[in-house]
Amino acid sequence: MSVRLSEGAIAAMLQGENISKPVLQVINTRAIATGNGPPRYRVLMSDGVNTLSSFMLATQLNSLVEDERLSAQCICRVNRFIVNSLKDGRRVVILMDLDVLKTADKVGGTIGNPVPYNEGQAQQRSSAPAANPAPSKPQQQNGNLSVAGPAAPKYLAPSNQFGKASAPSSVKTPGASQAKVVPIASLNPYQSKWTICARVTQKGQIRTWSNSRGEGKLFSIELVDESGEIRATAFNDQADKFFPLIELNKVYYFTKGNLKSANKQYTAVKNDYEITFTNETSVVPCDDAQHLPSVQFEFVSISDLENTPKDSIVDVIGICKSYEDVTKITVKANNREVSKRNVHLIDTSGKLVTATLWGNEAEQFDGSRQPVIAIKGARVSDFGGRSLSVLSSSTVVLNPDSPEAFKLRGWFDSEGQLLECASISDVRGGPVSGANTNWKTLFEAKSENLGQGDKADYFSCVGTVVHLRKENCMYQACPSQDCNKKVIDQQNGLYRCEKCDREFPSFKYRMMLLVTIADCLEYQWVTCFQESAEFILGQNAAFLGELKEKNEQAFEEVFQNANFKTYEFRIRVKLETYNDESRIKATAVDVKPVNYREYSKRLIASIRRNAQLG
Repeated sequence: MSVRLSEGAIAAMLQGENISKPVLQVINTRAIATGNGPPRYRVLMSDGVNTLSSFMLATQLNSLVEDERLSAQCICRVNRFIVNSLKDGRRVVILMDLDVLKTADKVGGTIGNPVPYNEGQAQQRSSAPAANPAPSKPQQQNGNLSVAGPAAPKYLAPSNQFGKASAPSSVKTPGASQAKVVPIASLNPYQSKWTICARVTQKGQIRTWSNSRGEGKLFSIELVDESGEIRATAFNDQADKFFPLIELNKVYYFTKGNLKSANKQYTAVKNDYEITFTNETSVVPCDDAQHLPSVQFEFVSISDLENTPKDSIVDVIGICKSYEDVTKITVKANNREVSKRNVHLIDTSGKLVTATLWGNEAEQFDGSRQPVIAIKGARVSDFGGRSLSVLSSSTVVLNPDSPEAFKLRGWFDSEGQLLECASISDVRGGPVSGANTNWKTLFEAKSENLGQGDKADYFSCVGTVVHLRKENCMYQACPSQDCNKKVIDQQNGLYRCEKCDREFPSFKYRMMLLVTIADCLEYQWVTCFQESAEFILGQNAAFLGELKEKNEQAFEEVFQNANFKTYEFRIRVKLETYNDESRIKATAVDVKPVNYREYSKRLIASIRRNAQLG
């Protein structure tokens, strides 16, 4: 297959002329030191007439050089490029996308007799017909305008074909000069002057730091236009300057800033670079940009989170099935108190996951109307199965205006709210407050052999108390706050705790009550400790201990009155061995009144499932 070079393409590219997918020959490649960032490659190329050494390979194409597909003498087709002007006036062509048409071993040598391109001669030639000057053209990259040249072009929506975008636009910078608007996808560290028009899709809070090098503050935002997205960060004085000016979901012109390789450890934004604001950065509101997209999500089903690796950054959407009250925790690293709230989300997969909100988001969240919640950039945790943590870089949107949200709301209102959901969170830990998870009948718990594995299993059930064993239901315990060890009566008015190795003049009563609960199919012996036992009996342990000593009949009446009452139980089951005999031990970790509204919904859902099976 014979391949012809695009003669005159180099001159046309540098002059901003309309040229689509030029075919060029590589004369030489050379690596350029970039410090800690990925290597960059400078390429000397020929169009058969001229050579130019100012070609730079975009980092995503590095593999072509490293695999020796792009090497001296090979022929390639340039699918997309950008022409940038450096501060000293020199121009650089960034190769964004190309295909190798012929490898070096299939080409006999250098094609033609090319000579180095002289930009001065080209400018002189282009300025010759001065009597009838043509309008200056902005430089282009397959329909997207670059930042080079003195003219005032504008940002075009990305186009697959060169020259088919809409008319250019420009924006005036604070210095009253006009600047080009370029797409986010074209930004790279070799541009010194650029302006983007982008929507703010995420805005974090100002955070402070303190280390051996000093103190400081920062905040980050995420920007999106039709070509892609990028993260930007402002430090110290720039943080104070821009934080009150930039609003979430508003559109701005952003001009100038340092571009560097993105640290993927701290962001899920799909861009190889990120912006750092400088003293030269300007931010100007844009009132006419309704065409720009808002937050871009790539939703993952909640059921798929079970197989998602720990610390992955994901986007999820779900209905707020329930939520917990705000709690305060102290961060050990800096002894700072922060607010925390757990929210339990369900989607059409029927699975439920716990997401943790922090700070202002936790305090201001209102889930009373069971809103649709979309979270961009949540971190997957393996604490208690699979759970989500909302980061400072995450974006939380309530009731988003999107097809996914409308579909989810319709599903939940018609059938989802009646669904008996299974939680992928808290499978190892205790109860999830407000989340009705892993509901079983006692018969199902036994038939599924819960508790037979290496780790304990948890399930919830509705059961009725049918018998309480009052014998040995109480014991005299150590009065120390953090010790519940049984004490030994010394018969001298003192009580000894072997654990604390001390004698005390008094003790406290602790409960360990054996209860038989039953539902419509099965019964189960359950051990209830202090709080659970006190809740079932309706009296605290101190009062019951005094009653047992002074009024045996009244003590028995308390137990009789506790029979045949129904509760919701959260039960831990685990196979234990004692005296070479293995048996399942069931312990109540939580007991509370029956929520008959939710219980009825589960019964209706169960009836519907059984009707479909029938």
